[in-house]
Amino acid sequence: MYEQLQIIFYVSDQYRSSGFYENLLGMPPVLNVPGMTEFELRQGVKLGLMPEGGIAKIISPALPHPNEASGIPRCELYLFVEDVEAAYKHALDCGAIPISPAMDRDWGDRVAYVADPDGHVVAFAKRL
Repeated sequence: MYEQLQIIFYVSDQYRSSGFYENLLGMPPVLNVPGMTEFELRQGVKLGLMPEGGIAKIISPALPHPNEASGIPRCELYLFVEDVEAAYKHALDCGAIPISPAMDRDWGDRVAYVADPDGHVVAFAKRL
């Protein structure tokens, strides 16, 4: 039904977040212009980074300005990886905020959690 999927995080500093995700994902953005950075995670799936001020012009006043909720988890980026512990350590080396080290979870995945500089939750998972 849908041709592509794009997940967009609203960020306080596009430059900082772009650098963080470039290091974390180990890939350059496919688009990096004022107002939007995009990483192609796989064909048809992109992670976008949009400055809070830019999206606020679209959604406010119907919704609160995104900076009012910075650091409050509202979603997570759940990434399946080969080595959960290595991905977790790499994220910490990139400046991620530790949330939970790798653990076997009751839903059948081994998962570690970090937060990016804006408090968005990033999970690294592997099926057990």
